[in-house]
Amino acid sequence: VLKLFKLLHRTRQEVFKNDTRALEAARKKINEEFKNNQDETSEEKINELLKIAADVEVILRTSVIQAIHTDSDKI
Repeated sequence: VLKLFKLLHRTRQEVFKNDTRALEAARKKINEEFKNNQDETSEEKINELLKIAADVEVILRTSVIQAIHTDSDKI
């Protein structure tokens, strides 16, 4: 669980580099989701939550695009 938590935060830092608003929002969401489920004892539910977290990490890493505004008509 801790390994996946750290991986999500590392991915967040890579994906949203230089975007402080997105970095903070993602940090809060990751921490909130893990905290909300920290008392879960069902092995089946824990495995399901870990699968969801792993899927989210893959989506962040492969599907999120950060654009940089360089000029009034260019991104």
